[in-house]
Amino acid sequence: MPDDDDLVLDRLVHEPARLAILTVLSSVADADFVFIQRLTGLTKGNLSSHLAKLEEAGLVDVEKRFVGRRPNTRLELTALGRERIDRHWAQLERLRGLADVSASTAPSRRRGPAAPGSA
Repeated sequence: MPDDDDLVLDRLVHEPARLAILTVLSSVADADFVFIQRLTGLTKGNLSSHLAKLEEAGLVDVEKRFVGRRPNTRLELTALGRERIDRHWAQLERLRGLADVSASTAPSRRRGPAAPGSA
């Protein structure tokens, strides 16, 4: 029997846009705003809103700076962010495993032979 924690997903992380942001950041040391925007396909406002939530929760560090005379926003996953995204993917794998086990142990639903002329 699965533990109840195996069935509960982190809602902050699981939201599709935030999951995409965290997944991208988990595969790089750091990234700039435009890079994340291009990979996720989010609008500037939507990305900013999700980043604010992730930063407030301590999952992402946001550093606003200038490169030359141009503004640049650098994003980096925190240790807590890395832990939460890794745990989230592990939880999804456990759920997938539970589904596979359930499917393989479920009784067959096959019925008897079809009646002639029925499809």
